[in-house]
Amino acid sequence: MKKFLTHNENGFTLIEMLIVLLVISIILLIALPNVTKQSSSINEKGCDALEQMVQGQVQAYYMDNKKYPSSLSALEGDYVNEGFEFKCPNGKVLSIDENGNVH
Repeated sequence: MKKFLTHNENGFTLIEMLIVLLVISIILLIALPNVTKQSSSINEKGCDALEQMVQGQVQAYYMDNKKYPSSLSALEGDYVNEGFEFKCPNGKVLSIDENGNVH
């Protein structure tokens, strides 16, 4: 009596793999534009958060010195790290006015 070889059916066929790749491609095509739209919103919120943090350090400077700093670079050392960039993720550079408001 002859023994017949049986095929192992544990793997995926080429058609099944192509279908999976097609589904993944469609999901990426739908999701990718939404991610890029949110990038500008994330940068804007990051800028708002940085502005609030620097405003807090300006207030701490005012409490210690009874005057507002003439520039944001005066905060370096005691209030922010040396070489701290007062620049938002979206490229906006922060500034301070004579009333201590950070913009």
